[in-house]
Amino acid sequence: MPVTTIDSRQVHVNEEGFLTDPTEWDEALGSALATQIGIQLGDDHWKAIRFLRKDFDANGETPTLRRVTVAGGIPTKQLFQLFPQKPAKKMAYIAGLPKPHGCV
Repeated sequence: MPVTTIDSRQVHVNEEGFLTDPTEWDEALGSALATQIGIQLGDDHWKAIRFLRKDFDANGETPTLRRVTVAGGIPTKQLFQLFPQKPAKKMAYIAGLPKPHGCV
């Protein structure tokens, strides 16, 4: 697995830049990852990111956009405002999780 340096620390990533070891993630790294893709995190962003992490820990896979909407209680429209264009992919990237199934 490739290793890259983000926010002065080395992390394992895949060819698309997604973390391959979710245990390497913390909120400081999440902030750095968000900055890399041009997102300034606020409380609503963190609500979504923390839901993804909690759901991943419980289920072993990255939740889909629909799951974040239904189980996380965050409307789809809001997710597109918070994470423009590809919210599921961007949320997973910032949360240090694998890209959700079905995400291109």
